[in-house]
Amino acid sequence: MAKSKFEYVRDFEADDTCLAHCWVVVRLDGRNFHRFSEKHNFAKPNDSRALYLMTKCAQTVMEELEDIVIAYGQSDEYSFVFKRKSNWFKRRASKFMTHVASQFASSYVFYWRDFFEDQPLLYPPGFDGRVVVYPNNQTLKDYLSWRQADCHINNLYNTVFWALVQQSGLTPVQAQGRLQGTLAADKNEILFSEFNINYNNEPLMYRKGTVLIWQKVDEVTTKEVKLPAEMEGKKMAVTRSRTKPVPLHCDIIGDAFWKEHPEILDEDS
Repeated sequence: MAKSKFEYVRDFEADDTCLAHCWVVVRLDGRNFHRFSEKHNFAKPNDSRALYLMTKCAQTVMEELEDIVIAYGQSDEYSFVFKRKSNWFKRRASKFMTHVASQFASSYVFYWRDFFEDQPLLYPPGFDGRVVVYPNNQTLKDYLSWRQADCHINNLYNTVFWALVQQSGLTPVQAQGRLQGTLAADKNEILFSEFNINYNNEPLMYRKGTVLIWQKVDEVTTKEVKLPAEMEGKKMAVTRSRTKPVPLHCDIIGDAFWKEHPEILDEDS
């Protein structure tokens, strides 16, 4: 590329290279999604359409961008983990964050009608992002455990809160006052004794969030095959295997998940 006298302005760019041999995590959060969910009539306490849409966007990010080994999402957030040895865009944090955020946001708009058929998109959604570097496997596992624990705490609260509002007729302020200072056991007792709800029977997607990992999946497609002796082809079902990000709703705080999927933390993955 030809040089010019103006090229010195590049010296003002900050060096944002992520530390080598560390896990790079990009976490996205919906911008002002409380208002967004109200304007678009999200079901409370959980709207499965919104959660499936978030997961579809996360799958698109993983398929379009390189080196993401696992993703975890709940509510209006998703975390993407890039492998330790990734040299994607020379490990520049700004590249990690902007590529993930832009791909996710555009996918949210693109796939909206697939999940919200009767609800028009009233205005563009926004997502903010941050990049955090974790030095070893244990800190990465602790980070993902933190996000799943956050999912449980928030969902338990929201489940009780909206039961009090929708079924007991309390105002949001009254429901908030009723729950102030309560522990998890107290919330479980309110759900069971007043609403006959066993929290442990709530869908795993709500309680545990969604984990995306790479797995081989058989896909069946219809293909027209022409035999030498035939003028017209015959349509046949063809099965092909490909690796794609698959959603799981499971515990990732304990060791069982990591023992079942050791390839995620494999240094050479």
